[in-house]
Amino acid sequence: MTSILRIDASARKQGSATRHLTDQLTARLGGEVTTRDLANENMPHLTEDWVSGTFTPPEARTEAQNQALAFSDELVAELQAADLLVISTPVYNFGVPSALKAWVDQVARAGVTFQYGENGPEGLVTGKRAVIVAASGGTPAGAPHDFAVSYLKQVLGFLGITEVEVVDAAGVAVDAEATMKAAEEAVAATAATLLARAA
Repeated sequence: MTSILRIDASARKQGSATRHLTDQLTARLGGEVTTRDLANENMPHLTEDWVSGTFTPPEARTEAQNQALAFSDELVAELQAADLLVISTPVYNFGVPSALKAWVDQVARAGVTFQYGENGPEGLVTGKRAVIVAASGGTPAGAPHDFAVSYLKQVLGFLGITEVEVVDAAGVAVDAEATMKAAEEAVAATAATLLARAA
């Protein structure tokens, strides 16, 4: 594994289950890691200039449109350069943190990371793998009330990333010790799988 883009979405710096598990995962994988800590970013929401700019040819964009898209361009470039995307996220109120949703909005760009063709949408971010490291008080990934992991898998597939592993630490509010032990074992298994595939 040569290039990893790590996205940390937890608002917690200390005692974060997802940060702890992702530290273990990236340490096992090795390689070059680029980290976007969304707790440190003032992730901008989409604006009229951003939206209009995405549908305007680069040479015809206004200065305001260019400014609105500049940060998005940076985030997209990070995603495109990575071999592996690791999204580390807690589940807040059954969904992803708002900062992570804002990151998704910034990298989901028509004509850049996806496009619509005769057969519908086509992801343009291909040839990559992803791992979602999620933790919740008691919302298992794939449950009917899971709007976090299921959402992220849908988004990643839409962008063209279909090989997605999930490390699910669901239940930290019920039995933190057992939940974290199982999640740490899942981290080790996931890392071994990814390293084997990359060999």
